[in-house]
Amino acid sequence: MRFFRSVSRISCLLAGFCLADVSASAFAAPALLAGTAGALVSSQPLPDAFSLPDAGHALRITYLSTNGITGNGLVPVTAEVILPAGQPPTGGWPIVAWAHGTVGVADHCAPSNNPWSERNRHYLAEWMKRGFAVVGTDYQGLGTPGVHPYLNTRVEAYSLLDGVKAALASVPNLQNKIMIVGQSQGGGAAFASAAFAPSYAPELNIRGTVATGAPYITPELLKQMATAPDPTNAPYNPVMVYALYLAQGLAGYDTHFRPESVFTAKAMPAYQAAASLCVYELTDKVKKDGLNFKNSLQPDFAKYLAPALAGMNYPTMKLPQPLFVGIGELDRDVPPPLQFGLVKAACAAGTVVQAHVYKGLNHDQTVNASLPDSATFTQAVMNGQTITPQCTPLPE
Repeated sequence: MRFFRSVSRISCLLAGFCLADVSASAFAAPALLAGTAGALVSSQPLPDAFSLPDAGHALRITYLSTNGITGNGLVPVTAEVILPAGQPPTGGWPIVAWAHGTVGVADHCAPSNNPWSERNRHYLAEWMKRGFAVVGTDYQGLGTPGVHPYLNTRVEAYSLLDGVKAALASVPNLQNKIMIVGQSQGGGAAFASAAFAPSYAPELNIRGTVATGAPYITPELLKQMATAPDPTNAPYNPVMVYALYLAQGLAGYDTHFRPESVFTAKAMPAYQAAASLCVYELTDKVKKDGLNFKNSLQPDFAKYLAPALAGMNYPTMKLPQPLFVGIGELDRDVPPPLQFGLVKAACAAGTVVQAHVYKGLNHDQTVNASLPDSATFTQAVMNGQTITPQCTPLPE
């Protein structure tokens, strides 16, 4: 996930980031369902083309989750549950609760409706070789009715935690020993899930969290981004893709939102397209239309995106379990200062953080490059061993 720099009126953004001034009547009412969060609604076999290499039993499940937009009521959410082949260990397979990166906001973009990307296939197959089953939520509003509130941390956390609860209750040979793992949008979702878990899902035995390319936004970091120079000779800015998705997500639950307040006429066709295009297709359109901050964003855009920005806040920076953070030195999607900011804040709050910076690697490359280090980290936390903190990592 990339995030955009403010180009003007930073004060509006900073004020909106701290407190979203949107009345309750501005939010669209959710469709309420009867039941319990984490209850299974249905399951079906996952097509082989959508599973992972050398996997065993694989399912697509639908379950109930608390509506993360409002904090009450239930909504259906879907997830993939993929078990390793072979005989499970005593007690069952431990779980990787997978939080995916940006795919889009349309239902057909949901991961469980598509094959894995080559990067994620390799990454999660390695986790399965370590002896983990994979439970991968699609998040609220992806593949199910309603909007996907892009980058809303409570939505992501409730979806992930309830997906694990549903899998444990309904799928044989799973064990309540959990690693939360995520990349990009999912890196933030992983951190948020670990942060919400003590109050929302205390019954889950979470051993640690692994996050690569995780976003972290504060007023101070936004000021830094606002004054940083734009890339030179760039015909378009790919970060516009994520601004478009953020606005589409907000439009789905804030009935007062007007996209014309955020985007110029030049960017409005791409905004409309973002409702249906998945991430690679929308990136192509942004490139074709030559969209960048200067020609796409209205002067007061930040003020009107404030509710969505407020939804990106984490409930706490102190996690009860250790945190592994993988940072690409050349990450342009989530610039390293944002990720260093997360590490610094989590360390200061008392989280045990082991951070690694991967020299010369970008956002995507860091995912699989981090596997050896995260394997060592995971083995330690699963065995109850002490993690050596690393809060000021150097490129390696």
